[in-house]
Amino acid sequence: MTLGRGATLTVSNLGKSLFGKGGATKGDVMRYYTWAAPYALPLMKDRALSLKRFPNGISAPFFYQQKAPPEAPSAVRVERLLNEQGEAQERLVGGSLATLLYCVQLGAIEVNPWNARVKSLEYPDFTVIDLHPGPRAPYARVVETALWVRDVLKAHGLHGAVKTSGSSGMHVFIPLPPKTPEDVAVRLAVRIAVEVTLAHPKETTVERSLKARKPGQIYVDAGQNSRGKTVAAAYSVRAKRGATVSTPLRWEELTPALNPSAYTIETLPQRVERLGDLWGEAMRRPNPRRTVTGT
Repeated sequence: MTLGRGATLTVSNLGKSLFGKGGATKGDVMRYYTWAAPYALPLMKDRALSLKRFPNGISAPFFYQQKAPPEAPSAVRVERLLNEQGEAQERLVGGSLATLLYCVQLGAIEVNPWNARVKSLEYPDFTVIDLHPGPRAPYARVVETALWVRDVLKAHGLHGAVKTSGSSGMHVFIPLPPKTPEDVAVRLAVRIAVEVTLAHPKETTVERSLKARKPGQIYVDAGQNSRGKTVAAAYSVRAKRGATVSTPLRWEELTPALNPSAYTIETLPQRVERLGDLWGEAMRRPNPRRTVTGT
């Protein structure tokens, strides 16, 4: 994998540990993303990136950065875009290995692309259900809830793609047909989330307030679908002990024995070599327009 003709990028402190003593280094994360580039870069292509920066590793303070650094090198793509408030901002835009590795150089371990591409910001090409477990909810309940999401999708003639979040949750993505307006994408996610929680009110909730949720419930979050909202992309490293990765799954892998911590920058290459690019395969087929719009 090359940075492109004439593209160069200066990196430093490759031996710096980002995941604690004995953990993965900045160089390890860059090597992983270089390996993952054929699968990960198409997911970021032409999408603004939100940065969560850990300049001194995951145990030290972090901060969010939305605007592109003013000193971004020429090999890194920067575009002026309107944010959710209608303000113009210079943003990093994904799609190249140089841009991805530059984000890591800044300490941004995770990759968080927008739901829509820069030339069609009003038309997201997926909507997402983000499952967050309460502090007393076992991961098996997250798995169960993802299967309930699939049941609701099937009932509406829809299909989705599932992946670990790389943390304690799980993501279900619903690929949309071209030119799906943002408000339709938002409403679809809300409708799916509400139906899941109505069918399983003891185990799940759509309450945004932490105080309103029971500690054993799964929060079925449909709120990450408006402009500028993001979740970690498939194949993204997460800022978690062990350098876990947001990993695409087959639906039949969703069993009580599923262990998301098993998927790391060390184990993903062997998995992909064995199973191929599950995410690209799953997201390639958009849902029919009539089932998305409900008309």
